[in-house]
Amino acid sequence: MRILARLVAVLAVLQLAIQPVAAQSILRDAETEDFLQELMDPLTVAAGMPAGSVDVVLLHDPSINAFVAGGQRIYVHSALIEAADTAGEVQGVLAHELGHIMGGHVVRFNEGVTPATNLTILSTLLGVAAMVAGAGEAGMAIMAAGQQAALGTFLAFSRAQESSADAAGVEYLSKAGISGRGSISFFKKLQNLEFRYGYEQNDEDAYARTHPLSGDRIAFLTREYEEDPAWETPDNPRWQARFERIKAKLYGYLAEPDKTLRDYPPSMTAVPARYARAYAYHKDARIEQALAEIDGLIASDPHDPYFLEIKGQILLEAGRPEEALPALREAAATTGNEPLIASLFGHALIATENPAHFDEAERVLKAAVARDREIPSAWYQLGVVYAARGDMPRARLASAEQQVMSRQYGQAIMSAQAAERGLPSGSADWIRAQDIELAARDALDRERDER
Repeated sequence: MRILARLVAVLAVLQLAIQPVAAQSILRDAETEDFLQELMDPLTVAAGMPAGSVDVVLLHDPSINAFVAGGQRIYVHSALIEAADTAGEVQGVLAHELGHIMGGHVVRFNEGVTPATNLTILSTLLGVAAMVAGAGEAGMAIMAAGQQAALGTFLAFSRAQESSADAAGVEYLSKAGISGRGSISFFKKLQNLEFRYGYEQNDEDAYARTHPLSGDRIAFLTREYEEDPAWETPDNPRWQARFERIKAKLYGYLAEPDKTLRDYPPSMTAVPARYARAYAYHKDARIEQALAEIDGLIASDPHDPYFLEIKGQILLEAGRPEEALPALREAAATTGNEPLIASLFGHALIATENPAHFDEAERVLKAAVARDREIPSAWYQLGVVYAARGDMPRARLASAEQQVMSRQYGQAIMSAQAAERGLPSGSADWIRAQDIELAARDALDRERDER
């Protein structure tokens, strides 16, 4: 029965990976998303799809992992960014995950599950029949053998998918003219972790794994990449500089302030260190020190939209929204009203509590959600604007948008129903209210089924 439990556990873990966002929080940052998309797009084009057709989503998770879960999105854990040393290492992971997307591996999940399940059921029936006939030990042996075969069948299927994704990743990096040195470097990091935590690296253990042995993967990739014309291609210096900024920014945002200040002391004056310290000081309510770090960054590049964005964010969250407006207005204009930055700008406009700013806030926020509907805070702020004007049906609709994205499905249903009652029948907003109600009810049903 241990083997059956192990098979159930493996399948449960993989099923959880297909529903990632329900249990893990998404980290949204305009600069980080732009950078990850910049790394992703050459690979997507190399795979024969238009740039921008595969998204990269960053999740707050302390495990080093990346995965796909259906659709054309790659989920990357924050710990993976922290563990990587180069942009090339991250790009190697993205190339591998793109291989899963192009191979339709999530869609084909049942091709591995169904044969394993059938073997388990058949062996159980035969074993029970034998025990009923009086052959208890033989029945137990039949069930154990069947369960072992079922687990082996599924794990072999999983390893084949991983090997296929490895080969596809080689192809995409090669076609994009990107060296595979980063890919191999990251696999070696994973191998070192396996050694540290005592995972066996022998052939016997290989049959009990969802992935091929790291040593075998590294050997295969090394052969393939060293023969590739792109092997000696230098790392892209722009990507590496951006990666170091992003990594430090993420560290400063997630780590405890004292840890950040220990790892990025004031003696370090490069952009990544200032970025990390700015977040650490801000989290520690040392606002003037945080602003001093940001002003140092702005002095080095006065029109960098992401430096301006964080300055506006710090001022806004410190209760100084009027002071935040110039920096956020320029950041939004420089990025062509990038939705996350525009959403922050709209928030600052409303936080001034000056009705003269509300028309601009509405324009900015409507433009933001038109380009990216998945910003709950933008919908909330838009609802504030509508409510201030007495337009309660649209305020309720905006609340419903925000609530369904925040997984507050019961409240989303009530808000959508209230919006529907006050909106013109048949209008676009009225139809949208109905859609949200249906989506929220469907989500509630799925949650009940899972429980």
